[in-house]
Amino acid sequence: MLKIISTKDFANFSDNAKAAPRQRSHHNLHDTLDANVQRLFIATEPNTYMRPHRHSEAHKWELFLVLQGQLDLLIFNDEGELTQRHSLSPDTNRAIEIPPKTWHGYACMQPGTVGLEIKEGAYVPTPNDDFAPWSPAEGEEGADQYREWMRQAEVK
Repeated sequence: MLKIISTKDFANFSDNAKAAPRQRSHHNLHDTLDANVQRLFIATEPNTYMRPHRHSEAHKWELFLVLQGQLDLLIFNDEGELTQRHSLSPDTNRAIEIPPKTWHGYACMQPGTVGLEIKEGAYVPTPNDDFAPWSPAEGEEGADQYREWMRQAEVK
């Protein structure tokens, strides 16, 4: 069966993100969480917090494409220092592939941002050891401030 995603769907994804407590929403294209390839649209708003993390499994690369709006990808070293920052948008870099074991996080820079994430499955929730220990967990004290730091941080 064909899966067609329209401009109207993008608007619905964005509306869902605006209404969500976490200010983001997912729309899976894969039929099951154990699919060999995970493909999902992610709509985000600037107040979402995408905590730095890594995918420690050797096969867990991540391909991310921004189709509308802007996300900035932040790359960190093991000590939590920002080593790279890349703008992803229709006007800058459209896509980026992140290798396994790379500490990374995203900062949503524009309302109505919609991206497409593709990575090898099956889906397994991120283990605690794969969340950056130098960053607060979502909902913890300091998470909002860290999100704002991520939005403005520059590589030294």
